[in-house]
Amino acid sequence: MQRALNLYRSYPWLAALLCGALAATGFEPLHLWPVALIGLVGLIDLVFRSPGGKGAALIGWLFGVGNFSIGNSWIATAFTYQAAMPAWLGWIAVVLLSLYLAAYPMFAVTAAWRLGRNSAGAFVAALAGCWIVGEWLRSWMFTGFAWNPLAALALGSFTRPGLAGVLPLTGTYALSGIVMLLAGSLWLALHRGKLDWRGAAHVAVPLLLLVSPWPAPAPAQPAPDAPVFTLVQPYIPQEELNDPAMYPRNFARLAALSAALKPGSKRLLLWPESGVPDYLRDGYPEGYYLDNFGADSRVARIRLGRVAGAGTVLLTGATDLEFKDGRVVGARNSVTAVDGGGDIVSSYAKAHLVPYGEYLPMRSLLTPLGLSRLVPGDIDFWPGPGPQTLDLGAWGKPGVQVCYEIIFSGQVSDRAKRPDFIFNPSNDGWFGAWGPPQHLAQARLRAIEEGLPILRATTTGISAVIEPSGVVRQFVPRHQAGRLDGTLPAAAAPTLFSKIGNLLALIWAAAFLIASVVASRRVDS
Repeated sequence: MQRALNLYRSYPWLAALLCGALAATGFEPLHLWPVALIGLVGLIDLVFRSPGGKGAALIGWLFGVGNFSIGNSWIATAFTYQAAMPAWLGWIAVVLLSLYLAAYPMFAVTAAWRLGRNSAGAFVAALAGCWIVGEWLRSWMFTGFAWNPLAALALGSFTRPGLAGVLPLTGTYALSGIVMLLAGSLWLALHRGKLDWRGAAHVAVPLLLLVSPWPAPAPAQPAPDAPVFTLVQPYIPQEELNDPAMYPRNFARLAALSAALKPGSKRLLLWPESGVPDYLRDGYPEGYYLDNFGADSRVARIRLGRVAGAGTVLLTGATDLEFKDGRVVGARNSVTAVDGGGDIVSSYAKAHLVPYGEYLPMRSLLTPLGLSRLVPGDIDFWPGPGPQTLDLGAWGKPGVQVCYEIIFSGQVSDRAKRPDFIFNPSNDGWFGAWGPPQHLAQARLRAIEEGLPILRATTTGISAVIEPSGVVRQFVPRHQAGRLDGTLPAAAAPTLFSKIGNLLALIWAAAFLIASVVASRRVDS
């Protein structure tokens, strides 16, 4: 043990990388949060012991490199599903992304070291506050990539959300700061080196908050006149999804899983992202409509209406095209609502697009180098206007978040027109083994902080019905075809977070930073 401790202190740069990797094991699917806490405690110790600000910055950056390289390793899988670039480039992409994302923990620990380096307690409080700001910045700078916030470590099992139940009063990024504060409390116990009541408290409080068997929330009751739903997971592997020869069979899978239990009843039918290959909008130049079923847009919609049946509104992923002078210039990743008669009721266009996935930044420079985006096609997707609430009349008012849009805390619902629920269609087939459970975990965080049920329909899993408490009441595992039937759960009362968004998290950050300043002044005096 002493030898390991000596190695840890002799090679702080290597130790920082290791601590970052350990912290990443707290995310799904491993969810080894005790191991993750060890990594966070190690980070805190290494930074506080750093003799200078540059050393603290390097430790924070190396921690981030280790953490994001492990936590985002699923991204490499995406490169195996396209032929334009070699698969091995995926691992280079993971590391390069990690080198950038590591700047945010570097900022957090460097600022905390400068604010609280003279007091252990002040340093921990400052780190909690700075970590909140760092994750908030990561969520929107350069389009943002908010994947795997530390708050996900506090999320419990499918039936017990655990400490994440406080999200309505904190928001995700503030809960990440609280997780760092709990790790800091454990570090303070070790730093004091005394078996007194303060040391015991520093150990007991975080363990009680994280280990306590939080009660399982009562099942959410359906709202009056709530429609029933059928949520479909067809299990269409990624290599088959964009193969035109497979389109008829893929549609048959969806149709076979979509029959109404009570024909003619008021029902929502929910299909995943990439649900249909047909273009459903009228008015495109002749020759652009897919002809796999011998259909134009109107015939394609009627076919969807027949599958849905009378009394049903189908929400499905689709692609809309944008034209200029008769030439296609862009596309939109859309969700289209089609009724039983084949008429379009409403639609939503994805707003938060994936760089290098749905569009290629700096295309004029990167295309000559042989780089392309991962989603097949030669044109870029265009963003929609942002969170919207669709009015489907008797079928409710859904908010829609397509695929990874759901990971952005405070950006998933229209506050002026609060939805009844959020529909999150996704294609997780190219997310590897770790991506889908991490994606589901972040959808659960959104449900809790917004107080809204979330219905996820994915091509390959994990599809789920998430209650406003974050409880997963129904799900279809990965690599299985299946359907979920039920009555739409009622939304909870608007939460504090749903009213003011990430301003709430920044208020928590300010409180921690003020506490750090107070603690520092007490030491100085």
